[in-house]
Order: sequence, then C-alpha cells, then structure tokens
Amino acid sequence: MLLFRTSVIRKITLILAAVMLSVSAVAADFIKINWLANQGDAAAQATLGAIYATGEGVPQDYSQAAPWLEKAASQGHAIAQTSLGLMYTEGTGVPQDYAKAAQWFEKAASQGQAIAQTSLGLMYVQGEGVPQDNFKAAQLFEKSANQGNASAQTALGLMYAEGKGVRQDYSKAKQWYQKSADQGEATAQALLGFMYTEGQGVRKNYAIAKEWFGKSCDNGYQTGCDAYRLLNER
Repeated sequence: MLLFRTSVIRKITLILAAVMLSVSAVAADFIKINWLANQGDAAAQATLGAIYATGEGVPQDYSQAAPWLEKAASQGHAIAQTSLGLMYTEGTGVPQDYAKAAQWFEKAASQGQAIAQTSLGLMYVQGEGVPQDNFKAAQLFEKSANQGNASAQTALGLMYAEGKGVRQDYSKAKQWYQKSADQGEATAQALLGFMYTEGQGVRKNYAIAKEWFGKSCDNGYQTGCDAYRLLNER
C-alpha cells in the first residue's frame, strides 16, 4: 500500500486547491484573507494555510501553514483536517505523529472527505496510528472509491485481488482497477496489465496487457515500464 503514497507536497497541493484562489487573486486579497483568518473565519484560515503550504504568493512555509490549518480544522473544516492529517503523517511542518494524523483523518472522513477516507484506510492497512484492520481499511477505500477517488479504487482493487478485508474476487478487483486506470492512475494501469498476463479475472491477453503497461509507463510508473519491456522481449 506504500505504492499509493505520493509526496506530501503533491497531496497537500491537490486537496488545498479546493480552497485556493488564483495566484493573482491571492496576492491581491492576502491582507483581507489574513484579516478574516485572524477574526476566526475557518475558510480564510484554511486558505491562509494553503497559501503557506503551497507557496502561492509567499515563501513556502509549512511551519506557518500548520497553525492556520489547525485553527480551521478545529472548526470542522474537512479539507483543513485532511491536510493536517497529511502533515502529521509526513512530519511536515509538525512533528510526525501517526496517532494525530489518524484522528484528523477520522474527523474529515466522517464528513465524507474522500482523500481522508483513503489516507485513513492506508493507516489501517499499515497499522500506523490505529490498530491494523484490513476490514475497516476496505470499508474506507470503498467509500472513497465510490466518490471516484482513483487511489482508493486502486487500493480497493488490490484488497479484492489479495483477499484482504474482503473475500478474494478477481472480477471485482478488475472492475476497480479499470475505474482507476481509466482516470490515468499509473499503478492501477500496471496492475490491470498483470491481470491480463496472468488471466486473473480476465482472459489472458498479452496485447491488452502491453497496452496497459505502456500507459502506466507513460504516466511515470517504472514497474509498468519494466513489464512493457519484458513483454517486448517475449
């Protein structure tokens, strides 16, 4: 499951995009955002945290981002809660603390925040900050996957392929891999390729496998590149 952990910078940038203004607007409105944040406005606090975390219009500074995100998170702002969970997971701007990360993910996940559900699911798989529990992980992945989260779809597919937390079912694994792969998720594309080389949940088809490995490679996944090369050498 460590396959699905991208850098904290990429994750935070992606999820905080929901509260970010355009770069020019942030520069123009920084004083107003800062004032609102100091008045206790949760959305402004989350935005200010996003500004510092992503370095939009200001020097990037996670240690400045964390307090603002925590203020927003404490008011129930789900994106801020998720962002703070990621920062505690990676030890970025705050001391690494899996237990605190899990607590913030839980709060955001209970509000239906898909990235928080996926992240908490990964913690249950790894037993980081929470007791190891594949069943709970699969439930969280499914909630997120049903919202279209590609990483959760890949993770859920892997759970079905390996029979972890769910009954092993290659057909369902293929369905979830397919949904994720169609969104361009490189790991799912490679895993789908392996299903076609092994005949798991599908008929063996090296041509289709090669196609998926090629897409995975094009999206930067080295395992997809290696598998594509091996098929070429057959």
